[in-house]
Amino acid sequence: MVVTQVPSQRDAMEERHEWWRWAACQEADPELFFPVAAHGPARDEIARAKALCAECRVRRQCLQFALATHQMHGVWGGTTEDERLPHVRRERERRDQLDRSAAVPAVTI
Repeated sequence: MVVTQVPSQRDAMEERHEWWRWAACQEADPELFFPVAAHGPARDEIARAKALCAECRVRRQCLQFALATHQMHGVWGGTTEDERLPHVRRERERRDQLDRSAAVPAVTI
């Protein structure tokens, strides 16, 4: 028998993803949120996906999930890959800055 998570870990994980149950996209075609391109006819799909997201009560949680799990494709939380890039870059820069400041030895006087 292989156990990958103890029950308390499984419960915590399920609780963190509870928001999925309330997502407006639950009844939508998943392909709508993953267009093959960002231009041409796919622009209409992106607009429809974003319109659905705009009415979603868990939009913020969806975007947070996409950023935390590095979702590189699709519409998440009402944003496209290109729209999430600035968030990703800011987070990377913040992490790099923290790493650099942690690497600088403390000066004692």
